[in-house]
Amino acid sequence: MVVGIAAVGALFAMVPKTAAQHVIEITADKDSRYKMARLRTPEITVKAGEQVLLRVTANRGKTWNRDGSIHGFTLLRATDRTKVEGWDLLFKPGKQEFVLTAPQEPGEYEVVCTVICSEDHEGMHMKLTVLP
Repeated sequence: MVVGIAAVGALFAMVPKTAAQHVIEITADKDSRYKMARLRTPEITVKAGEQVLLRVTANRGKTWNRDGSIHGFTLLRATDRTKVEGWDLLFKPGKQEFVLTAPQEPGEYEVVCTVICSEDHEGMHMKLTVLP
């Protein structure tokens, strides 16, 4: 079936707009640390299954991947350190946004950087808590 451009536009217009998203703003900084405004120790708290908008400013560290990624952001379950599907991101220099869905399972998680961004890379992590 061939659908014209006008029909495609009408189909997209029928898709309901999402409710207000939980916006999370972080900086993946050149000192190999995640940072959040007004928080000495960055920590994210979300509700199970909630849609979130992750707004990231990534500043180049001392090293980066061949593909130009300067930091990573992977969510691990605290209980067994397995990856949470859909939360394995790579950051390029500058600002970028990602629409994500919080895990359905309440509990504690850990965000880790997956790009060796400097000799201090191992310290680039933070806590994410999922509330019921």
